[in-house]
Amino acid sequence: MTANTTVRKAPVSGAGGGTQARPPRRRPASPVRRSGWTPWLYLLPALVLLGGLLVYPIYQLGLISFLEYTQAQVSGGEPTTFQGFGNYATLFRDSQFWQVLLATVLFAAACVLATLSVGCALAVLLTRIRALPRLALMMAALGAWATPAITGSTVWVFLFDPDFGPVNKVLGLGDFSWTYGRYSAFALVLLEVLWCSFPFVMVTVYAGIRAIPTEVLEAASLDGASQWRIWRSVMAPMLRPILIVVTIQSIIWDFKVFTQIYVMTNGGGIAGQNLVLNVYAYQKAFASSQYSLGSAIGVVMLVILLAVTLVYLRLVRRQGEEL
Repeated sequence: MTANTTVRKAPVSGAGGGTQARPPRRRPASPVRRSGWTPWLYLLPALVLLGGLLVYPIYQLGLISFLEYTQAQVSGGEPTTFQGFGNYATLFRDSQFWQVLLATVLFAAACVLATLSVGCALAVLLTRIRALPRLALMMAALGAWATPAITGSTVWVFLFDPDFGPVNKVLGLGDFSWTYGRYSAFALVLLEVLWCSFPFVMVTVYAGIRAIPTEVLEAASLDGASQWRIWRSVMAPMLRPILIVVTIQSIIWDFKVFTQIYVMTNGGGIAGQNLVLNVYAYQKAFASSQYSLGSAIGVVMLVILLAVTLVYLRLVRRQGEEL
């Protein structure tokens, strides 16, 4: 037995006064909703790799910072004992730690300011010169950027050597030792850090400048604005997202400088006058066999850099929302 289904058609007035069936409405196709887990599936291989390379070492670093871990424990002669926050209390009571922390902050700030100033100035210069000089400057900058830190540091030590270096001979400084004084040694390291860091800022800012419409710059020039006024009032506000990114990354890189200080000042300078946190942690852990204190310094650095990284991620997210 077949059930008959009656479909009622709404009458529609036609041109001749009759009625005709109204065609059924078609609902718009609903967009396919992607699962919220899809991005995480793409990121899963990278997260697994980073987890194996970072999570376990950070866990061990934090664990050792809460233990009594010296050469005796490394050799297996004495069992490790839990110290709690004792290593951090010892570290924070040490006046040398605060001196090194202050020196690290000031040195990193000087490196960041110098890197941004030189990088931005050369980026503007790239927009003012012809193609061949621009290519030569770009190749020289990228060569400095690609040079390993230990190689560049060794070359700079030779250039400023009091006996054989050409810089002292050209400047007429005689046997002046750049690495003997505290400030001269920091200045020498700053120059090397600047030399290998400014290409990143230069290339990034130059790309941002090329993205600025030429009509805006031409209008500012026709209004009589100087080059400095154009940079301060027109280019810098439009390049603010890029400048924020390069500033935060420069802070992270310069705060954790190790190779340049260690190589150029022979492990931190005379009587530790050129120590920064990375070299200070290395000396505590490996030179003094105080692995717990070295790990505590590493945790403090990790917390500081995580705070800077969170600021960086927040700024990047805000930049993405503005775009």
